[in-house]
Amino acid sequence: MKILVINCGSSSLKYQLIDMENEKCLALGLVERIGIEGSKLTQKVNGEKFIIQEAMKDHTDAIRLVIGALIDAQHGVIKELSEIGAVGHRVVHGGEKYAQSVKINDDVMKILEECSKLAPLHNPANIIGINACKVLMPSVPMVAVFDTAFHQTMPEVAYIYPLPYDLYTEYGVRKYGFHGTSHRYVSSKAAEMMGKDIKDLKLITCHLGNGASAAAIENGKSVETSMGFTPLEGIAMGTRCGSIDPAILTYIMKEKNLTIEQVNDMMNKESGVFGISGVSSDFRDIEDAAWKDGNHRAQLAIDVFCYKVKKFIGSYVAVMGGVDAIVFTAGLGENSPETREQICKGLEFLGATIDNAKNNVRGKEAEISTDDSTTKIFVIPTNEELVIARDTLELI
Repeated sequence: MKILVINCGSSSLKYQLIDMENEKCLALGLVERIGIEGSKLTQKVNGEKFIIQEAMKDHTDAIRLVIGALIDAQHGVIKELSEIGAVGHRVVHGGEKYAQSVKINDDVMKILEECSKLAPLHNPANIIGINACKVLMPSVPMVAVFDTAFHQTMPEVAYIYPLPYDLYTEYGVRKYGFHGTSHRYVSSKAAEMMGKDIKDLKLITCHLGNGASAAAIENGKSVETSMGFTPLEGIAMGTRCGSIDPAILTYIMKEKNLTIEQVNDMMNKESGVFGISGVSSDFRDIEDAAWKDGNHRAQLAIDVFCYKVKKFIGSYVAVMGGVDAIVFTAGLGENSPETREQICKGLEFLGATIDNAKNNVRGKEAEISTDDSTTKIFVIPTNEELVIARDTLELI
């Protein structure tokens, strides 16, 4: 069976068409800068790239381009859509309703709509992707795989907020955690690269991109993660502020006479490295401004981001009482040696030391720590799509 996996992010879309008989990826692609100038689709088949540069105002446009690329007479891998047996969709938030993957039906779609308020940058994009596929492939079964599932192993002490307890029991206000499929995949891969059973390891995984999160994984289970009730908590991100003093919100609302909707948009869409730099939410643009143009605010945005990631790494070492390996993944984590180096600077006391020559790697698996590092450091490209495809196959 061939399964199409759709992974819609806030400004990007990854996809893979996977033959589940041998888990071979027939085609994979990345749609970048959705809604941003310079958007494009890059599809790879047998190592050969097929690029479409076209303006995409939203994720619906992106899905249409994906389908077109897969059935393209010259560069595609299937002749018609009937060859696709199922579609697996990454969905960010399922609330308390869904802690596991689920086959999509009308009732599920209603829940996903309700959960959009918890993940305003992502769930709407996920829903658009599902609806676009339903229009094009109405008879093909589809599965939603939730970012929250992997983190359901967190202990109560980690997921309960110090708020009135009835907010949890009546409204489900608790830490959920996100990027679960990514943290699940790279932690397993790290154990494999170390030649050890994941049940014997303490790992810190850093999923760094336009959205960013870190996770503490002890004995193969998530015990803490940086994102919380929504994907807004934690590390400063592309346009999201991450963790801040909550009193700032009421102060700004009063001083600037902002509505709840306006302050929510500010935190989710106008903050993070974009808010600090004033340049872009894309780290490549920010790096260019900082390193080529000497833009102070751009450099400050990079410094703040790296500082926040380092703080979470340190806190997770304390939570687990040690660490065996630190893993970098996702767009920035996989492709920015400079960012990895800056984050790890000062972590030598943990026995984690980057080898500058080994660290000069982008987009492929590598151990980048020195030979004498007692804490290993890895770059592992994430493969959320394979995790989603496996869950999709199991459910259908």
